[in-house]
Amino acid sequence: MKKLTIQEIANATHARILAANLEEAQQKTICHVTQDSRQAGEESLFVPLKGKNSDGHDYLKSCMEKGVAACFTEREMTPENGCVLLLVENARAAMLQLAKYYRSLFDIPVVGITGSVGKTTTKDMIASVLSQKYNTLWTLGNFNNDLGVPLTLFRLEESHEAAVIEMGMNHFGEIHRLVDVVRPQIGVISNVGVAHIEHLGSREGILKAKCELFDFMDEKDVAVLNGDNDMLATLDGKLSQKVRWFGVENKRDVYADNIEAVGLEHTRCTIHTPVGSMDVVIPMPGAHMVLNALSAVTVGLEMGFTLDEIKGGIENFVPTKDRMTIMRLENGLTLLNDVYNSNPVSAKASLDILKDVEGRSVAFLGFMGELGEFAPQMHREVGAYAAEKGIDLLICIGNHSDQMAAGAKDAGMQEVYRFDTQEEFWEKGMDLLKKGDTILLKASRSMGFEKTVEKLQGVK
Repeated sequence: MKKLTIQEIANATHARILAANLEEAQQKTICHVTQDSRQAGEESLFVPLKGKNSDGHDYLKSCMEKGVAACFTEREMTPENGCVLLLVENARAAMLQLAKYYRSLFDIPVVGITGSVGKTTTKDMIASVLSQKYNTLWTLGNFNNDLGVPLTLFRLEESHEAAVIEMGMNHFGEIHRLVDVVRPQIGVISNVGVAHIEHLGSREGILKAKCELFDFMDEKDVAVLNGDNDMLATLDGKLSQKVRWFGVENKRDVYADNIEAVGLEHTRCTIHTPVGSMDVVIPMPGAHMVLNALSAVTVGLEMGFTLDEIKGGIENFVPTKDRMTIMRLENGLTLLNDVYNSNPVSAKASLDILKDVEGRSVAFLGFMGELGEFAPQMHREVGAYAAEKGIDLLICIGNHSDQMAAGAKDAGMQEVYRFDTQEEFWEKGMDLLKKGDTILLKASRSMGFEKTVEKLQGVK
């Protein structure tokens, strides 16, 4: 992070400086911002955030005692040990304001990404392409909310030449606030599905919330949209930005054909662009990964990359952990570790991969969150989809697992089991698995399915 003076921070956040020596405090600098008091040091700005069960203000005294340079505070108090306090109305909002100012110090191309499904993999793939030519900063994991986005931007250094920032949301207005900070020149929407429908009411509501991505983009900027998505297709001719479409069914600007699986780990396709075509091997399974690659191709072309540079980025990208990671275990099991998150669209896409494996296919599926009143129906639909795809064994865990199991049974599936918790499955259901099984594990983040991944790795 570039150094910022306390006066710069105060100006950006409308903070009042509390210090023993005001003139000296104004010139003091920080080069690190954190909300974790354990990571705060002599050149850090500590941001005390309030959570459901904790309040960062409880750690202000310890930060001052160990010599932290500065702290935001919502409480007027006396600074100690040379620490500068910056009195603000809301520390979380102040961090966003500071991130907006810090972002303005960098005249580099920025790509903003959102979507109901696949935005993290899309982000990783676009970043891999841009890294072929530029020193690129990108969001780690899914640090995509009003905490993760500013922390990502604070990682910008003078050496960075481009940035790829993922933005998530589950309520109206959240992307609007984030994109005001990020200010991308290229905005990518991977798709509009049903994730967060509990809070947004309908897919039309989700589309409206996602389109906040364009609120601070100019007419000269570029919207990159999935033309195969029925909701995004309704934006044709309605955006003020230049629009570039990608798809498989929608053969407009950038599209793919000749799609085929290459073993369990790769997907091959031919990608067609306005400047030529190329054969690409994507280092992940699933036809849905082709759409992620197409978005990366489209962004690369808009930024002047050659097809060879784009191909190199796609074929060498490394996905975020727990996103369809193939794990071949010594005990004879093969895991499709896709535990990071789940919703009906991504669950079905993962089942499409599982259906083509050799040997017995096992789906270990858990609760999908934020579906509200639609949850029973959508869990039932995923269960039925597993049956329709010929999955051999379905294990359902957690809330609404009864609807998921019922959907599978009603669609003709014979081997269906449900458990209230992972612990119950460990105790009663491990014997259902056999050597040679390929097991898909997928559920919402709240389920913590990585615990079952660890259990299965320990099975002899």
